[in-house]
Amino acid sequence: MYKVTPLTDAERWIVADTVKQRYGQPLDIEEAEVELRLDPHSSELTPCPALYWAHDGVNFIISKVGDRRYRAQFFYRVHRQFGTGIDEFDDLSECAVTLLQVQADHAAQVRAEEEKAAQQAP
Repeated sequence: MYKVTPLTDAERWIVADTVKQRYGQPLDIEEAEVELRLDPHSSELTPCPALYWAHDGVNFIISKVGDRRYRAQFFYRVHRQFGTGIDEFDDLSECAVTLLQVQADHAAQVRAEEEKAAQQAP
């Protein structure tokens, strides 16, 4: 079985600093372990270290799937999960920034749709 190396202090700092820059304050970022299917042609799940945080009703997770390989997603509830459109990142900073930007874009789109619907309501 493939073993993913643990998160380093530098990796934890990159994510914490990126999140702090986005929200203007530090947030609690928790270490977690997730099971992911690393090979799309296999049903085997591999334990992977991850960083998790939540802000304003949105949950974020960045998983380390190998050396300099990361996956990211955000979700509101189990049934409302979103990715970044990029399967894997080889740069953690880019991964974190992209994740936060995609979520911000998604939130803005939802707000715009809600405003439009409210204006069209009788």
